[in-house]
Amino acid sequence: MHRLLTGSLRVEYLTLAIANLPASLDGIRLVQLSDLHYDGMRLSDRLLAEAIAETNHAKPDLIFLTGDYVTDDPKPIHRLVWHLKLLRSQAGIYAVLGNHDYHYPDSQGMITEAFTKIGIQVLSNQVVYPLGYQLAVIGLPDIYSGQFNPESVMDLVDQMTPRIVLSHSPDTAELLKKWRIDLQLSGHTHGGQIVLPGIGPLPGWMQEVQRQLPQSLKFLVPLKSGCKKVFKHWEWASGLHSVGANFLYVNRGLGTYPPGRFNCPPEVTVITLKSS
Repeated sequence: MHRLLTGSLRVEYLTLAIANLPASLDGIRLVQLSDLHYDGMRLSDRLLAEAIAETNHAKPDLIFLTGDYVTDDPKPIHRLVWHLKLLRSQAGIYAVLGNHDYHYPDSQGMITEAFTKIGIQVLSNQVVYPLGYQLAVIGLPDIYSGQFNPESVMDLVDQMTPRIVLSHSPDTAELLKKWRIDLQLSGHTHGGQIVLPGIGPLPGWMQEVQRQLPQSLKFLVPLKSGCKKVFKHWEWASGLHSVGANFLYVNRGLGTYPPGRFNCPPEVTVITLKSS
């Protein structure tokens, strides 16, 4: 995507207090990257290199990747990993897959294998403890994959243990409210790509306006039927949100679809966890 349509990269900083986080983990730093859509058109090598440089500059303890690494054809993953192998973290890089990463029957296997070869662990209904058993990291498959099964993993973690959940779609936060989640990291929305000042993401605004129109006038607000299924909670399109007792952070992503971004720059997120 042309730089004019994508805009400049922005690094967002977030500090979050976590209950029961031990003093030994106070101040740990996480970096989140999401929605790369590396297919030769939606993400330039220049922007990707800049995002990797900003990530490494933050000296993260952990790096989290939250899905949609390709768009349709999974083969560009082989070129993408040549860039991603430059990422550096103290305790590892963990990823979950997004809806586009299941597009073809071989997509999931191809992407997982390519990541594994460069030391990125793809989590699918799994829990890991990269910094010790005082902080859990849970990774879930995309909700549209047919493999999303939080029940199989959430109850494996002690209720007193802080946990971070990686889940591509923010809509899953509604389904996950019944469990303790100190921080859910998601992407998927691209922030709406076009954000109208004082109104919010354009797709969410169009969806709401169309919903309120009588059937005979809905054609006045054209909205692809597929868009209605992509995302429900446009109020969670980007940034930090409280969902019940849990926190959700939604990254705006790096890749850009036509017609481009407005008031919604691509994002690298740097998160510092503090003991509450």
